[in-house]
Amino acid sequence: MCTLVRLRLVVACAVAGTAILVAQDNPYRTVEGWAKMPEGRTWGSTSAVDIDRDGRSVWVAERCGANTCLDRATGQISALPTILKFDSGGALVKSFGGGMLVFPHGIHVDRDGNVWVTDGQDNAPAPQGGSTPPAAERSGPAPGATKGHQVFKFSPDGKLLMTLGKPGGAAVPDYFYQPNDIVTAPNGDIFVAEGHGGANARILKFTKDGKLTAVIGKKGTGPGEFDQPHALAFDSKGRLFVGDRNNNRVQVFDQNGTFIEEFRQFSRPSGIFIKNDILYVADSESESVSRNHNGWKRGIRMGSIKDGKIKLFIPDPDEKATGTSAAEGVAVDAAGNVYGAEVGPKAVKKYTKK
Repeated sequence: MCTLVRLRLVVACAVAGTAILVAQDNPYRTVEGWAKMPEGRTWGSTSAVDIDRDGRSVWVAERCGANTCLDRATGQISALPTILKFDSGGALVKSFGGGMLVFPHGIHVDRDGNVWVTDGQDNAPAPQGGSTPPAAERSGPAPGATKGHQVFKFSPDGKLLMTLGKPGGAAVPDYFYQPNDIVTAPNGDIFVAEGHGGANARILKFTKDGKLTAVIGKKGTGPGEFDQPHALAFDSKGRLFVGDRNNNRVQVFDQNGTFIEEFRQFSRPSGIFIKNDILYVADSESESVSRNHNGWKRGIRMGSIKDGKIKLFIPDPDEKATGTSAAEGVAVDAAGNVYGAEVGPKAVKKYTKK
């Protein structure tokens, strides 16, 4: 049975749990060459984008012109600043973080304007004549790792204010392997999504001072379980939204980790953002990464968290992509402009209403 619901410019067709979203008229246009990098520097992969508390400026964490800031041949981490702030016109106005991050993955600007960034990989040398034990089976970092798998809190001027997790990675109670994203609650509590691969798949909750208070979820497919929790956001009611990517859904929790509901109609979530109770979900993998989530279109979906209806859709312009494509991270400024951070195409796109 197929139910067709016309939602302004989009038709959604649900067939046996699968949905195909067809854009009738994309109401957004791409602003070409929006962000201006310093002379001689090009964009690398980025999944991290957020809006400054001024509502206009844009923060991005970028992977040093490549898909990592680490040269594994030498073991050196690039000195290029990885955390960049652009004004509303795309001019670079602040940069810092050089030499600190191996694989910047998630970014969050809190209510005080502080910038939080997760580092999702380490600097361990490639193993010789064997393999490194999976992260979930280790109690300490991979052999030779001295950086990575941490969460950093910076002031708006780039001063390091807090570090969560041991360098190189560690298990609870020393925290992380592959932290994906970070978000802070209205009371200052800190939530970190952990597990880009392997057995780790959970949310860690901390006090505003960095004390671990709860571990939420585990690897699985049921309610409250995760398979690659990739993105986090809070709605106006203080409910925690989790982009549960490999399970092709967004899950919703209270701040104690109690499951409330899930949304599957937003497709495969690499990035999520909530503004005025509209959920923005970036799907960068459907049909193009190991044939995941066939029948779904990549792009950015927008819909109400009140009724769950998809209202608008920005499609991936590369329908023939064979890897990650279009936006992986997503953010929306006060004027309604949408920003997509892209891993495969190595760019940060700005979309504005036509």
